[in-house]
Amino acid sequence: MSPRRSRPRGDEPRNARPVSGANWIEQTESFGGEDWQVRSVAGNSGKRYRCPGCDQEIPPGVGHVVAWPASSIGAAGSVDDRRHWHRACWSARERRAANLLRGRGAPKY
Repeated sequence: MSPRRSRPRGDEPRNARPVSGANWIEQTESFGGEDWQVRSVAGNSGKRYRCPGCDQEIPPGVGHVVAWPASSIGAAGSVDDRRHWHRACWSARERRAANLLRGRGAPKY
């Protein structure tokens, strides 16, 4: 017989809540002095995104995190407010500055 676990596991989000009828979990996290809604996605939309944390491209089929300010209007926020981050970049967002130095010919998406 193994002892009962008296504390929550570290991998379980504290303020996560499943969205009804959906296959993802949203949680509220703070960043830059405001609350953000964060959703982990599989990346199967077929689109490419630019991560604001590292300024690198997120190719189709790669799982990542979508975050938008909790103060946005609507449950999923405005499309213009959503940012697609690599999971590692979102986890390290407080330890690194935004990498917005792009070359002249680099796309701005």
